[in-house]
Amino acid sequence: MTRNYKMILSYDGSRYYGWEHQPNTELTIQGKLEQVLTRMIYGDQYQAADCASFPITVIGAGRTDAGVHARAMTANVLLDTDKTEEEIRSYMNQYLPDDISINELKLCAERFHSRFKASGKTYRYSCWYSDQKPVFERKYVSVLEKHPDLAAMREAAAYLIGEHDFRCFCGNSKMKKSTVRKIDTVEITENGPYIRLYFHGTGFLQNQIRIMTGTLLEVGFGKRSPESMKDIIASRDRKMAGVTMEAKGLCLMKVDYD
Repeated sequence: MTRNYKMILSYDGSRYYGWEHQPNTELTIQGKLEQVLTRMIYGDQYQAADCASFPITVIGAGRTDAGVHARAMTANVLLDTDKTEEEIRSYMNQYLPDDISINELKLCAERFHSRFKASGKTYRYSCWYSDQKPVFERKYVSVLEKHPDLAAMREAAAYLIGEHDFRCFCGNSKMKKSTVRKIDTVEITENGPYIRLYFHGTGFLQNQIRIMTGTLLEVGFGKRSPESMKDIIASRDRKMAGVTMEAKGLCLMKVDYD
C-alpha cells in the first residue's frame, strides 16, 4: 500500500547543483534522494537507469540553489513498501552520500505536501570577519574585508518587515508569477568572528536572501543609507539593489507548519 512519508534532512550543498533536478547532472539533492529510494523499492531493477523512469518523486519544502545548505529541510514522498519508518531511514542513511542525512522520517497524512503546507521558513546567512582565516568554516561563510556598521544594517532591515513586492531582490529577471512576499523578522547577530543574518518569512524568491544580505552589507559599509532601502523596494528594479552574496553562506534552518 502506498503511503506518504515526511522526512527532515540536513545537507551540505557545497558540491550540489541545488535541490531540484538539473539536466545533464546527477548532483542534486532531490536526485540523490530519489536514486536511493528507487534502489530500495525496485532493487535489481534499478541498475543504472534514470530515476525519471520510476514513479518516485521527493517533494521538498523549497528549492535551494546550487551551493546552499540546509540544517532542517522538510520533504515528503509516496512509497509502496513494507519497511518500517526506521528501516527506511536507516537504508537511506546507509546509501546516501555523507553530506546528506535523513534526521527524521515518519508516516504523515495522505494530503500532506511539504511545499504547499509550509507556513514559514527561516534562513540564515553567515559572514566572517576576523584577522584569521575560517579554515574549517570556509565552505559555510562569506569572508568580509571590513567590519560593517550593524546598527545601520538593522535600521535598513526594518524596512524589509511586512508584505511587499520584493521584485528588486529577485534573481530571476523572467519571473512571471507574483513577487509579493511577507517577511516577519530580520535578526542580525554577532558572535566572535561570525556575523549572521536570520530571515523568517512565508516564502522567498530566487536569490532573495542573498541579494537582501548584499544590500544590507552595502548599508553597513556606508555605500548606501538605511533609508534607501525604502526606495529600493518601491523601485521593483533589481539594478537598484545590492550584490548577490555567495551561495555558501546561506543555510535553510527550519520550515514551519501550522
